[in-house]
Amino acid sequence: MIETNSDIALFNKIFNEYQSKFIHFASTYVDDQMAAEDIVMESMMYYWENRARINGEKESLSLPYVYIFTAIRNKCLNYLRNRRYDQMLSEQMQKHEEWKLSIQIATLEACNPQELLSKEIQEQVQRALAKLPEVTRRIFIMHHFEEKTHREIAMIMNMSVKGVEYHMAKAIRLLKKSLKHMLFILFFM
Repeated sequence: MIETNSDIALFNKIFNEYQSKFIHFASTYVDDQMAAEDIVMESMMYYWENRARINGEKESLSLPYVYIFTAIRNKCLNYLRNRRYDQMLSEQMQKHEEWKLSIQIATLEACNPQELLSKEIQEQVQRALAKLPEVTRRIFIMHHFEEKTHREIAMIMNMSVKGVEYHMAKAIRLLKKSLKHMLFILFFM
C-alpha cells in the first residue's frame, strides 16, 4: 500500500492522542506495564501494517482507534487466558510435587535403616558363611549362633579344644576378608 501524508498524519494523531490511554487500559487488566506496552504497540503496528484491508470495513474506516482498542482488548484477553493456563499448570505441578514429597516423607518415616542394613548384613554374612569349609562353618555356627563353648563343640565334633580354636580363628579370618566392605557399617550397629 502506498502511504499518503493523510495516512501518516492520522496514525500519528492516533498514536499521540491514544497511546497512553491504551496503555493505561491494558495495564489495568494485565497488571504488567511492560506487557501492556507490548500489547498496545503490537496492536497499533498490526493496524498500521493491515490498514488497507481494515479500512475496507465500514466501521473501521472512520474510527481506526476503535479497531485498535478492540485489538488491544482481544490481546489482553489472550494474555490473561494464557496466564490463567500457565497458573493452572503451575498449580498442578505444585500439587504433583507436594504429593511426591509427601510420599517420600512417608517412605522415609516408615523406613528403619537398621532393619534394612540388618537384613542386608545378614544376607552378606549368610553368603560368606556358605563359602566357608563345612567343618569350619559348623563350628562357627555352633559357637556364635547356638552359643556353645569351645569345649562343648570339641565334644560334639570329636576333636580337641585346640582344633576348635583353629577352626574359629580360620572362620573369623575368612569372614573378615569376605566382609571387609561391611566392617564400617557393622561398627555403627
